[in-house]
Amino acid sequence: MNEMTGLHEERLDKVCATLKASGARRVLDLGCGAGALLYRLLAEPQFEQVVGLEQSLLRLAEARQMLAHHLNGDSLRLQLLAGSYTESNELLAGFDAAAMVETIEHVPPAMLSLVEDIVFGQYRPQVLFMTTPNREYNPLFNMAPNEMREPDHKFEWDRIKFRRWANGVAGRQGYKVMFGGIGEHHPEAGQPTQTALFSLHQKGVS
Repeated sequence: MNEMTGLHEERLDKVCATLKASGARRVLDLGCGAGALLYRLLAEPQFEQVVGLEQSLLRLAEARQMLAHHLNGDSLRLQLLAGSYTESNELLAGFDAAAMVETIEHVPPAMLSLVEDIVFGQYRPQVLFMTTPNREYNPLFNMAPNEMREPDHKFEWDRIKFRRWANGVAGRQGYKVMFGGIGEHHPEAGQPTQTALFSLHQKGVS
């Protein structure tokens, strides 16, 4: 699917550019998969520490293979960790920025409140950039009604539901949130990927 492949590349470029524009130096990739975003982040000297977290040991092994030259020697610039962002981990707290790229839709809905508590309440990055499919766009990919983009997706939000959830998280956890999209814009369906940029409120700043 060339259209999906092109969207994937555009999405990764956008995420990398957004994290770079935030001024972050320590970056966390939650659900890093086989390391495609990490590869881009490591090409940017601005990022002094890059950590990838991945639940799938197979995908993590793929990331280790692709990024092997970054893991050699004494450099601690890259770390790859096995685990889930539904689990407390003090090593993941306090990063300048974090990314969640096409991963929230793999979480069972009953666990979304736990994700909120861990990611936004405990890890608490200064900035978090999230991407997720826009369900309204799926018919433009010639998908059947109620078909999802990947078999493992537990849900796919339309724009209203995504914004309602993200606004709720931001309000409860002390973040501001700005919404956007990635990919070709359709006047009714919007863009194929929807985004949310969460920024932690600073004390004394309205």
